[in-house]
Amino acid sequence: MPKHARTDPLLRDKRRAAGLTQAQVAGRLGLTQAYVSMLEQGRRAVPATLRNRVAEVYGLGPAALAVSGDASALGSVDVARSLAALGYEPLGYLRARRRLNPAEVLLRALRHPDLESRVAEGLPWLLVHYPDLDWTWLVREAKLADVQNRLGFVVTLARQAAGLQGNAPLAAQLREREDGLDASRLAREDTFCHDSLTQAERRWLRTSRPPEAARWNLLTSLRADELRYAA
Repeated sequence: MPKHARTDPLLRDKRRAAGLTQAQVAGRLGLTQAYVSMLEQGRRAVPATLRNRVAEVYGLGPAALAVSGDASALGSVDVARSLAALGYEPLGYLRARRRLNPAEVLLRALRHPDLESRVAEGLPWLLVHYPDLDWTWLVREAKLADVQNRLGFVVTLARQAAGLQGNAPLAAQLREREDGLDASRLAREDTFCHDSLTQAERRWLRTSRPPEAARWNLLTSLRADELRYAA
């Protein structure tokens, strides 16, 4: 993870909308007013150690949160609670855990060998609901973990979901991201976080999976029109 990350270019507007002065923000952050001014002008990057506090003070969304640096896979329970914390309504009945950056939730979920179906189908929602997440970081880390095919499939489903919702600009943005991942697509066969598939299930899926799954060399039957939030 980079030591610094550029922050929201609308910091000044966020502060003004909250009725705060630069001096008040500086006091809450423990910074000088001059430094806050440089942050708002984009002349300084927010250190990772301050990102969560800056996100809180300015009222930024979860995509502005610092990634934790923990690269371990998240299991179904933790992914489900993370989705709930980020506002995913189908799992809203769960007790939410501490909010994580949506890009981190997606990456760590894709690294898990077996996720419950109800949890895995929530992953495209992250791209639909948080299109401003740190895409460069996410793609780089996905490639390092060899899960770019799983990520590509999530992008495809998210693009189709955006289309079903009538959100043409988001669908176009996701199409660009999808095409960018295509060049790094792995030839080996994989599953969509369901490595416990039996051999019989694998044989059936090779001939019955949707074309989107076949494109990303994944054994899964999940389709965009089955996503509860796509309609």
